Amino acid sequence: MSVNPDRPAEITPEELAAQTALYAPFTQAVRELVDATIRTTVDPATIRTAQAEVEAITARLREEQLEGSLGAHFGHGRARQPWGNTVVGLRNPVAPPLRPVPAGDREGEVHAEVVLGAAYEGPPGLVHGGVSSLLLDQILGTAAAAAGKPGMTAYLNLTYRRPTPLGPLRVEGWVDRSEGHKTWARGHVVGPDGPTVEAEGLFVLPRWARELLARRGDAEAPPAFE
Repeated sequence: MSVNPDRPAEITPEELAAQTALYAPFTQAVRELVDATIRTTVDPATIRTAQAEVEAITARLREEQLEGSLGAHFGHGRARQPWGNTVVGLRNPVAPPLRPVPAGDREGEVHAEVVLGAAYEGPPGLVHGGVSSLLLDQILGTAAAAAGKPGMTAYLNLTYRRPTPLGPLRVEGWVDRSEGHKTWARGHVVGPDGPTVEAEGLFVLPRWARELLARRGDAEAPPAFE
């Protein structure tokens, strides 16, 4: 199977729903496996048996697979499905996953509720600082896209106000201002006691992306949500 990054195959809403119903619980099961792998205290014999079972499942799944990355697929209309994305990917068990939704009155404002468990730990009991950066990069980029001004990250400045605890968190982003194909966005991670990490980012729609949109004949950017 090959994926065309210029124009991935379009699928019907019914096909999209069927694939979502198939892959979402499967990916969540693998996500739970990762968490269980970190937390388990079972005996060595059980570990060796589980390892053999995991290796057998991996070999079965590799019988048919894509070459390279999953990339992004069309759903219906012009909405792409970035299922391999490391933050929001429906088929990526590394993703928490983040599910941004529109919110608030500020331009492009979005938020997401997320629960970070053992797989995202840095200091004991706390979220790794790089994971906070990962989430904020995604939410700020989503805010820019939600405002109809998508772009790729040119810079991302973070201020760590306090430690971010593992567990339930809220991630928020919004557009601060824009000039042509440049968009500045701001956001933060919010824990039980308030904001823990604040971010400002610049997102630029590169020339090749502008040319791609022109070739596709899109009058405006693809929607950030579907």
